[in-house]
Amino acid sequence: MNDKTVLVIEDEETLVEALRYNLAREGYRVATAADGEQALELAERERPDLVLLDLMLPKLDGLEVTRILRKRSSVPILMLTARATEVDKVVGLELGADDYVTKPFSMRELLARVRAVFRRQEMLKTGSATTDPSRRLSAGDLSIDLDTHQATLAGQPLSLKPREFDLLAFLVQNRGHAFTRDQLLERVWGYDYAGDTRTVDVHVRWLREKIEANPAEPTRILTVRGVGYRFAG
Repeated sequence: MNDKTVLVIEDEETLVEALRYNLAREGYRVATAADGEQALELAERERPDLVLLDLMLPKLDGLEVTRILRKRSSVPILMLTARATEVDKVVGLELGADDYVTKPFSMRELLARVRAVFRRQEMLKTGSATTDPSRRLSAGDLSIDLDTHQATLAGQPLSLKPREFDLLAFLVQNRGHAFTRDQLLERVWGYDYAGDTRTVDVHVRWLREKIEANPAEPTRILTVRGVGYRFAG
């Protein structure tokens, strides 16, 4: 048994039981909530290490729960959604969710995502213990401090979501190299199971809006046709 708590916010009883069983088998402590109001109460009391959040919930829907949770903490949020539209998923990401899994999903994929979140957290903890100067990156007027998790452009701080920061830092560290979307999901999101590559595209678009003089004609984060993206500096 490890010390990680996963809060499952889902009103479909069969799925809740399947998630509870499989997460417990992985060694996680599991708390469950069947509606948005109960979810917020449990999150306050349990202080979970990860939230699995259905978008379609009674009382308060998943988007509202995400908005409130993100005001209170930086706990990783993985959305579980049956909604097919890209808009709903992007809104969830914009409110602060880390990623989403579209129903129906395989339990293998879900557990891989959960492991990836905790693996990423451990990597960040390990990295924050060092003051190695090499953990400060720069590309022209763009500066990135890996220890403080802060980035500036022309001396002005950038407001980046955690995964935006991770993606930007990775691309800058590997400037000149082109990466496929699947490679970025593996290297930045930590997935050892194929994810939805649109997540990468959304985060690239957000970064371009923040660091490019003209996001429609980027000069820093370039699209490599037939491949993916690379940072040109």
